[in-house]
Amino acid sequence: MSLTTNDQNSADEVAIQITDMNKWYGDFHVLKGIDLTVKRGEKIVVCGPSGSGKSTMIRCINDLEKHQSGKIEVLGTILDRNPKNIQAIRKDVGMCFQHFNLFPHMTVLENCMLAPTLVQGTSDSKAKETALKYLDKVKIRNQADKYPGQLSGGQQQRVAIARSLCMNPSVMLFDEPTSALDPEVIAEVLDVMVSLADMGMTMICVTHEMGFARKVADRVIFMDAGEIIEDDEPNAFFDNPKSDRTKLFLSQVLEH
Repeated sequence: MSLTTNDQNSADEVAIQITDMNKWYGDFHVLKGIDLTVKRGEKIVVCGPSGSGKSTMIRCINDLEKHQSGKIEVLGTILDRNPKNIQAIRKDVGMCFQHFNLFPHMTVLENCMLAPTLVQGTSDSKAKETALKYLDKVKIRNQADKYPGQLSGGQQQRVAIARSLCMNPSVMLFDEPTSALDPEVIAEVLDVMVSLADMGMTMICVTHEMGFARKVADRVIFMDAGEIIEDDEPNAFFDNPKSDRTKLFLSQVLEH
């Protein structure tokens, strides 16, 4: 069946489509029938209690975790067991982790240049130009020749974000990017993420930073026990949550 123009435009607007996705760890059903549509340019915040499946869900999007059933489609490519499809998705999807995963024996600049030169075949001069551009974007260009161990946690996380951006991804995934940071440096990382949102970057962020969610998110998703319980725009989510589980979670996180 051929797509109409409106159908095609709608398909082009979708960055990520997850349909009835399930994952098990042995007998433990960690993700249960996940359905999620993320449009290009949308900023999605995912929250919920520990063990609810938040991080596992976003790690499935670029095959860091393998789902057992259902469908994941990223920028028109179906995530299956085909290595070419997995590689194509990983080129388009950047990810920042809770722990920065920088190479300690490489300088900040070398960390940022590594993937473009190895994976994309970018020349050293072009990779350096791109790396310095994004280090400037995250306000850490002056640390380019230092090693990760010489930087604060907040600085290292900003380097990790710049490193992901050097691959020119269409989508960025953030897995609790501030949870390993001291309170006084959380704001500097959140400021960088706000600036990415202002650029129109498609983002999915697992976080407990509810102020960030209210300020930046187009939609806030609440997960519990491997299911999406609530999915709404920020004002409705925070001011008029529908589920009792969402209300309980918000009462716990917002009072701190």
